[in-house]
Amino acid sequence: MTLTPSRIIIVMGVSSSGKSTVGQSIARRLHVSFLDGDGYHPEANVEKMRAGIPLTDEDRWPWLETLATALHEAAEKKQAAVGACSALKRSYREFLVKKAGEPILFVYLDGTKEIIAERMAKRKHEYMPPSLLDSQFATLEVPDPATENVQVLPVTDSVEKLTMAVVKGLDHLKSFKRWQ
Repeated sequence: MTLTPSRIIIVMGVSSSGKSTVGQSIARRLHVSFLDGDGYHPEANVEKMRAGIPLTDEDRWPWLETLATALHEAAEKKQAAVGACSALKRSYREFLVKKAGEPILFVYLDGTKEIIAERMAKRKHEYMPPSLLDSQFATLEVPDPATENVQVLPVTDSVEKLTMAVVKGLDHLKSFKRWQ
């Protein structure tokens, strides 16, 4: 499937895959807003995760809707927006697109459980304990580039290499050619 031109880019994957770091880098390169999905969780979701309790679909729908709306509004202001969101299931990705009301390019940071566990052990997240890594991988439905608007990239690449791989495919965002 050829990628659909999109004003909204969501960097996705399991916890500790580098979504926020890569998303911020892409947003800086494009001179657009970056919205971290973690900041859109209601307090009840944060408390569940802090307690080591995996979120359910029912927990996620309102969060995803809030994030999709915020990304759409940010794209309206600056003609594009970048977000970070786990978007682990295909149904979540479809819901985000529906609620945003426009195509979204998903950038999936693909890594093995072993690589992600190593990364998770080296960082301290405000409310995402390493004990939830298994539930993240259990929930993950790896996006299919043949049927979804997704670019799959290895988590082992540098932030700069990942950023450039995404940015070079955004020719439709002509107003943001400043980085070239």
